[in-house]
Amino acid sequence: MRYRVTGEIRDVVNCFCSQCRKTSGHHFAATRCRRDQFELIERETLGWYRSSGKARRGFCNRCGSSLFWEPDDLDTISITAGTLDAPTGLKTVRNIYLEDMSDYHDIPVLSANE
Repeated sequence: MRYRVTGEIRDVVNCFCSQCRKTSGHHFAATRCRRDQFELIERETLGWYRSSGKARRGFCNRCGSSLFWEPDDLDTISITAGTLDAPTGLKTVRNIYLEDMSDYHDIPVLSANE
């Protein structure tokens, strides 16, 4: 499975929702691009799983790696940051769904004034 992004990609967002944690085994660190700037070069081992009524998840059906999260209602695709070749030039900019994170995480939650 190989892909190419031909446009700009967003910095990394870490998602701690229970679905991402269960799918990835940890939090889901992802970047995102527009679908028209995303190209599958080799798709032989790509599988898709309808994970909810609003999105599907792409994975490698050979090794099981989580690769993508694709919402139905947006023209974007989220890409697992760890699958990008380095150097990426990206940085982590946000953590979301911290209320769902597991008890082994220790991430300080900042107030809006900090």
